[in-house]
Amino acid sequence: MELTALATWLNTSFASFDEGAAIGVHKLYELAPWLFTPLMNLVSLLGKGGIFLIGFSVCLILYPKTRKLGTCMLLGLGLGALMTNAVFKPLAHRPRPYTWDGSVYQEYWILLGRHTHSDYCFPSGHTTAAFAFALAAILYDKRKYWPLIFFGILMGISRIYLSVHYCTDVIAGAIVGSIGGVGGYYLTQFIPRKYYQIDMISYIPFLKNLGGNGKHLKK
Repeated sequence: MELTALATWLNTSFASFDEGAAIGVHKLYELAPWLFTPLMNLVSLLGKGGIFLIGFSVCLILYPKTRKLGTCMLLGLGLGALMTNAVFKPLAHRPRPYTWDGSVYQEYWILLGRHTHSDYCFPSGHTTAAFAFALAAILYDKRKYWPLIFFGILMGISRIYLSVHYCTDVIAGAIVGSIGGVGGYYLTQFIPRKYYQIDMISYIPFLKNLGGNGKHLKK
C-alpha cells in the first residue's frame, strides 16, 4: 500500500513511540484481561459513530434548563467530526495499525477480537468525539463536569488497547476534539437567547403525552 507523505512521516518519526505506547497499554491485558477487555470494549462502543454522545446531547437540548449544555456538546461534536472526517483523515490516509502483517499491533488485534474499521486512522474519531463532548461540558461548568476529561482519556486508551489506533492518532484526536469542544462552547454565545427558552417538548407528541411539556423546567 502506497502511503501519503503525512502517513509516512507519522509511521517513521513516531514508530518507537507508538509501539512503546501499545506495549505499555497492553500491560493492562496481562494484568487483568477479564476486567479491561470488556471495559475497553464498552467505552469504545460508547464512542462508535458518535451516536451515543449525539443522542445524549439531543436529549439535553429538549429541555430549557439543559439546552445550552446540550448545544455546546452537539456543536463541539459536529466541529470535531468535520475536522476529523473532512480534513485530517482524507489528508493523512493512514492505514490502521493492525494492517501491518507480523506487527505487534496485529498480534494484539487478533488477540482482542479483530475489531475492523473501514476508514483511515489519523486522527482517532472516537477520541475526537469524547474530547469534544468533554471540553464543551467543562467550559460550560468546570466545577461540575471536569471529571468528563477522564472519559476522553479512557476512550483514547481503549482505542490503543483494541489495536485500532496508534497513540499518535489518539493524541491528535484529543487535540482536534478539544478544539471542537472549545469552538462549540463559544458558538453557543452567538445563539439568540430565545432559542434557550423554547418549549420543544410540546412539539413532540409522544413526549408531551408522557406528561412533560417542559414548562416546569423554564427559569
